[in-house]
Amino acid sequence: MKILVSACLVGVHTQWNGDANPIDGVVELVRSGQALFLCPEQLGGLTTPREPAEIEPGKTAQDVLAGNAKVVTNTGRDVTEQYVRGAREALAFCQAFGIETAILAARSPSCGSRERYDGTHSGTLRPGRGVTAELLEQNGIRVYNQDNYSSSSPA
Repeated sequence: MKILVSACLVGVHTQWNGDANPIDGVVELVRSGQALFLCPEQLGGLTTPREPAEIEPGKTAQDVLAGNAKVVTNTGRDVTEQYVRGAREALAFCQAFGIETAILAARSPSCGSRERYDGTHSGTLRPGRGVTAELLEQNGIRVYNQDNYSSSSPA
């Protein structure tokens, strides 16, 4: 079984600020051939580094995917198209490789699986998924993050 993982979790500098957050257990999944990695934001056409972005306040990733909400940077730039494109590319990747499980970066407007920032760019978290995590879940792919995958995923 292959697992999809966020590129930043294996040490690739793809986070919005150009950083990476390598997690030993996730890196080992890739090294052992159990996992493949990508960055949905980069697949969607965003650069690294890039302005931080959040789903607009009071809206969900479901709203974004339905065309009823935006993903906006801290300077007000609409990056919804790139987030949706990246989510669709990540889904296509999973489907092409038969991937049924993903370990994505926590709290991201793209990858967050349990919580994400609330859209005010104030550092406040709220329950909810990011755009990619939501689309993967809608299509039967179980999504975890670096904090909860080892105890509950088949990884």
